[in-house]
Amino acid sequence: MTQVGNNSLNTRSTLDVGGKSYAYYSLKKAGEALGDVSRLPFSMKVLLENLLRFEDGKTVTRDDIQAIVDWQQDKGANPREIQYRPARVLMQDFTGVPAVVDLAAMRDAMKSLGGNPEKINPQVPVHLVIDHSVMVDEFGTPKAFERNVELEYQRNMERYEFLKWGSQAFDNFKVVPPGTGICHQVNLEHIARTIWSSKDASGEEVAYPDTLVGTDSHTTMVNGLGVLGWGVGGIEAEAAMLGQPVSMLIPEVVGFHLTGALKEGITATDLVLTVTQMLRKKGVVGRFVEFYGPGVSALSLADRATIANMAPEYGATCGFFGIDDKTLDYLRLTGRSADQVALVEAYAREQGLWLEAGAADPIFTDTLALDMGSVEPSLAGPKRPQDKVLLSKLDEEFRVNLEKEYGQPAAELADVYPVEGTDHGIRHGDVVIAAITSCTNTSNPSVLVAAGLVARKAREKGLTSKPWVKTSLAPGSQVVTDYLEASGLQDDLDAIGFDLVGYGCTTCIGNSGPLPEPISKAIHASDVVAASVLSGNRNFEGRVSPDVRANYLASPPLVVAYALKGTVTDDMVTSPIGQGSDGQDVYLKDIWPTNEEVRSLIDRYVNSDMFSTRYADVYNGDVQWRAIPVTGGDTYAWSPTSTYIQNPPYFEGMTMTPKGVEDIVGARPLAIFGDSITTDHISPAGAIKADSPAGKFLADHEVIRADFNSYGARRGNHEVMMRGTFANIRIKNQMTPGIEGGVTRYVPTGEVLPIYDAAMRYKAEGTPLVILAGKEYGTGSSRDWAAKGTNLLGVRAVIAETYERIHRSNLVGMGVLPLQFLGGENRESLGLTGDETFTVTAVAGLQPRQDVDVQVTRADGSAFTFKARCRIDTVNELEYYRGGGILHYVLRNLAT
Repeated sequence: MTQVGNNSLNTRSTLDVGGKSYAYYSLKKAGEALGDVSRLPFSMKVLLENLLRFEDGKTVTRDDIQAIVDWQQDKGANPREIQYRPARVLMQDFTGVPAVVDLAAMRDAMKSLGGNPEKINPQVPVHLVIDHSVMVDEFGTPKAFERNVELEYQRNMERYEFLKWGSQAFDNFKVVPPGTGICHQVNLEHIARTIWSSKDASGEEVAYPDTLVGTDSHTTMVNGLGVLGWGVGGIEAEAAMLGQPVSMLIPEVVGFHLTGALKEGITATDLVLTVTQMLRKKGVVGRFVEFYGPGVSALSLADRATIANMAPEYGATCGFFGIDDKTLDYLRLTGRSADQVALVEAYAREQGLWLEAGAADPIFTDTLALDMGSVEPSLAGPKRPQDKVLLSKLDEEFRVNLEKEYGQPAAELADVYPVEGTDHGIRHGDVVIAAITSCTNTSNPSVLVAAGLVARKAREKGLTSKPWVKTSLAPGSQVVTDYLEASGLQDDLDAIGFDLVGYGCTTCIGNSGPLPEPISKAIHASDVVAASVLSGNRNFEGRVSPDVRANYLASPPLVVAYALKGTVTDDMVTSPIGQGSDGQDVYLKDIWPTNEEVRSLIDRYVNSDMFSTRYADVYNGDVQWRAIPVTGGDTYAWSPTSTYIQNPPYFEGMTMTPKGVEDIVGARPLAIFGDSITTDHISPAGAIKADSPAGKFLADHEVIRADFNSYGARRGNHEVMMRGTFANIRIKNQMTPGIEGGVTRYVPTGEVLPIYDAAMRYKAEGTPLVILAGKEYGTGSSRDWAAKGTNLLGVRAVIAETYERIHRSNLVGMGVLPLQFLGGENRESLGLTGDETFTVTAVAGLQPRQDVDVQVTRADGSAFTFKARCRIDTVNELEYYRGGGILHYVLRNLAT
């Protein structure tokens, strides 16, 4: 969708490329009218173009555009709210299913309000890639992929029928079937164009930067291709689909200056873990990061995408790279047309989006620098991606954490615990999962080929994975299989246990599948602190596997090496990995490939024909997908017996006039949390425990334990997801000290109950609820159910020290008030125990970022007041909040 605005600045111009003419909105002309824009960061130039194109004098004004130009003076210190309209929306199935459920529910609600349900229809292109559902049930066999796909369809048929209905019921909505790849890699390799074009209302073809928002936090990967995009919650994405602008403050932009080049044997994963640690330490939450400097040209496009992918882990909104010859080379490699590549180059050069050697550096809010020659082999863990650990220090770090984090004496490292029915035992630190997985690494040829070469060299020496290690290879793209097979590396990976298990997120999203029963029993019987090593981007507590407490992120070749070694104890650098078939010790250096070996195989076996062939028929899917029947028309035929897809209660009793927000009076704390509570803690994606409220609900509905699937797969059913909110097995509620898991103290009786059960008691009594938390509340995935579940449990407000960007926005979008402690105060300094009640008045009159009084009454009747900041940040957000949430706001607008 391209809008013709007032164009009061008269910046609309014509660009001729290869005999074809495109209209575009000239940044040079804007600069002539408003002030030089040549040294704006590239990412800010993209925002400037967007405002020029959508200027209408109302939602986008000339003052908004001037504010972007003037950013060069204030560098974001005076944030202004702007209305930004991305070109398209990207989804995956875990977040996409509830989003499509909401759209289907909005169509029903539109009919109830007397409107036209067809108005609920995407106004911009939407692509949904099914990649989060495949689980690693079968592994280490040639039949693993076939069996896992078979199980995936069995478990998820209701969801897939629903998504297939959506692909036919909604315009501008395409579904990429399961077994194709990970959404961010499909986006990078196929969907993204770097420069988009479409006809506007006048019928003229308009060229503009490709931009997007996505319902997965790692949407940022595509910034490596010069495409500005970031993750939002499903509810915000739905609003964008329905033609609503993304309301945002003009951001600060931190410049990351890169020099030098990676040393021999250092991987892109080592680099990105270093960058993540540096930027987390710097503090870039809510900011853009832009990479510049001579080192950028030394990075392949895949390496840039790896760095851009991890923006959520370093806390930034995005990590942006400009456009250069490497961008064009990648577009050609991945099968984009010659006309498209020509448009990208011509537009980028004309608009000042081209990385020019020797050009003046952009102006940034702040900068930091890295000589890439200083990067050392690294991992990150055991439970946060920003906690980088040098490879040479991992053994030492694990020993410290064994006592500090897990309360196990380091002296017990030597103890071997029996594994029933095997000839081996298991120790603390043994690697029970080694997974080449996730969007970050599994389609970067440099690290995938390196992993294959480690496997080849290990195989030649007679090494194989240890018998207690669950090994898996889940590429982000089918093209990976093509070049691994063509080079013979897949045979080597198969030989040591890394058979293909599927194309999807698998272990990184928590779909590790069960460990072999004897291993799982031994871990729990002896309280073993087992480890996983995965090439992913997320290692939060309770995410990877309920059996594994120490989780480390690493490059794919290191994943292979740790599968061979079988433990994170004993120094990987100086200790042997194992003994070869000749009886000689084998060390990491003996099987680590050279950069030239990796480059040689990439040059020989990775080619554009692979991409063109794999994506030629990408939306039609396999035989199983094509056989799925579609029922229903413009509105969905909800099944009352479905445990996967249900009509959510958000619009029940809705009227055209908002009822307004009420004061929060006498609210009880539902839970009190510490720092770094992730969206995985709030709304887990992994396994559903049989004795949890969600497990009991499924059992009551005659779902057998083997068919529980995961929370992620059940996100289309609010009954399951409400019960799963705050149900992470590793979450720690300070109201129930010494207990892990989703429980709380029901204050009126002192009982310890599951959080869901307590919330329902409070709801029955009419008692509102609050959540108290520390720093970085809501870090991690862009999980809208973390906010939806919070709302449905009856939580009216969250009071935290700091928030991560996406979750704060999601809370507002679901009508939950985010408040922030001020002046260094927190739950501890105020002596809050959970026995208090909280009152916030004049809620209907709140203004963005206003300081409010929070009245607290303790159990003994004494009272005090502290100030907190309202983290409704923009006027648009305030309208959403007052209307009961963003979906209600949009629905009322469309129904008029």
